[in-house]
Amino acid sequence: MNGKTERIAGLYAITPDTNDTEKLIRDCAAVLAGGARMLQYRNKGQDETLKLAQAKGLHALCREHGAAFIVNDDITLAKRIGADGVHLGRDDASLAQARRELGPEAILGVSCYNLLMLAQNAAELGADYLAFGAVFPSATKPGAVHAPLELFAEAEKFGLPRVAIGGITEHNAARVIAAGAEAIAVIGGLFDTPDPGLAARAISELFPG
Repeated sequence: MNGKTERIAGLYAITPDTNDTEKLIRDCAAVLAGGARMLQYRNKGQDETLKLAQAKGLHALCREHGAAFIVNDDITLAKRIGADGVHLGRDDASLAQARRELGPEAILGVSCYNLLMLAQNAAELGADYLAFGAVFPSATKPGAVHAPLELFAEAEKFGLPRVAIGGITEHNAARVIAAGAEAIAVIGGLFDTPDPGLAARAISELFPG
């Protein structure tokens, strides 16, 4: 793997959808201090001013902690604040557009759900990591398809970091790491706990090295 893809490892925190910017910043600071190596800003609301303010604050936090900052879906926002990259789903902008807008150094991740065909296509089109999920039932996306853990071994042939998402907590994360995921994306397993920083540390310590 190159220097860019080597950053895609360990705990990958994804923000909850909230208008409470103060709490969001506080919780994300705790999660980063707890060992998260990547942070994805995800907000499906329509308030562009709020999203810009939150993204700027979180980007600054990631810089302080040496973590990669990824924006979900929004190439324009990622470009505006100089984020490290974007994460794209099946119905979002194309990899080609994201690469054109954000440049060769941007980290581009793609949701592959439970389909190796999507992973192969993303790899061929220049993705930097492949995300599979939901590996466990997810409160964030209760209708998400199930991605069996066997997918991580099968996707090794694409030569890109594999990211697991969906219902992952400190209690089941070890199974996902053992299956071959280089990174674990977590929302509720961090931000729905009484102490997000403690939860982040518990998951981060499960990774080898």
